[in-house]
Amino acid sequence: MSMTSEPNRPVGLIAIEKEMARQNADAIASFEANASLAATIAQSLRKTKRLLLLGMGGSHAVSRAVEPLYRSLGIDAVAMPLSEQLGQPVPLAGKTILMTSQSGESAEVVRWFAEAGVPADTFGLTLEGGSTLARTVPCLVGAGGTENAFAATRSLTVSFALHLAILTALGEDPAAALQILKTSKISQVDAAVAALSNVTSVVTSGRRTQGVAEAIALGLTELSRIPCFSLEGGQLRHGPMEMLGPKIGVVLFRAKDATSELVTRMALSASEAGSPVVVFDASGETPVEGATTVNVGEASGIAAIFALLPAAQQFMIAFAGQRVADLGTPVRTTKITRSE
Repeated sequence: MSMTSEPNRPVGLIAIEKEMARQNADAIASFEANASLAATIAQSLRKTKRLLLLGMGGSHAVSRAVEPLYRSLGIDAVAMPLSEQLGQPVPLAGKTILMTSQSGESAEVVRWFAEAGVPADTFGLTLEGGSTLARTVPCLVGAGGTENAFAATRSLTVSFALHLAILTALGEDPAAALQILKTSKISQVDAAVAALSNVTSVVTSGRRTQGVAEAIALGLTELSRIPCFSLEGGQLRHGPMEMLGPKIGVVLFRAKDATSELVTRMALSASEAGSPVVVFDASGETPVEGATTVNVGEASGIAAIFALLPAAQQFMIAFAGQRVADLGTPVRTTKITRSE
């Protein structure tokens, strides 16, 4: 019997699973279909050498995840919530601006264009080709249309594929990332879910993978309705270690990069502090003693994002499924946030 034909499965969960089932195919199609505009954006970035990434919610988490990838190419990339840019704006002159909005209709997006106009070198990333965002600036448009499920899954993967198109136009080799998208696999997350079965809150954390940690913290909160938040690895060290213990779960993200040792040390420290620790691991290194590891192979850069994300999504859904009967049905918010 397939998962979606089982009786009494929440409608919201079925919607999420439908999105996830096609996210890799849509991501590959998105990468291939947007090469031309990606080349134009790359040309802008070569000229300005400065990038401001704007978005809200999951879109901002995507921006946070790709910040270090652009920085490693010599681009001064900064990700900011669009709400912050509206209230405490940074100067825009001389920057390439990438605005990400899955719907292209978020309240902040609509207001920003009404107030700021259309600054030079502004581009968008969206799933909705007919949206306010797509009508206002040149947009990379993800394949498959708007995401219908509440928590972001496919929209994240497709947005990363759009960034992959830009990074490829800047000279990065997309082969490793595309190979991961073409050979998607189901990760075993049962042990990770069991490890965190008694926690009342979760903190996610990473170093270069911090943006992925932030995306998953958002999804965990939306689906489980318990406090789940994200702290960059160094920030978690500076004081918040005080909260750790058996009721606070720690979920870490480790890839094959120069910061992996710091993630390893955090896993050991958090475990010693009494917190159950789960590590989503693309580092290829030895599993951390005392932690529950979800091994997703060995990958770095944007390929590591594509390796880590589906395993973390599976965990996010299973974790919430233990706590919420109507999984995937929002009770206080809507898919498209139209109020500020």
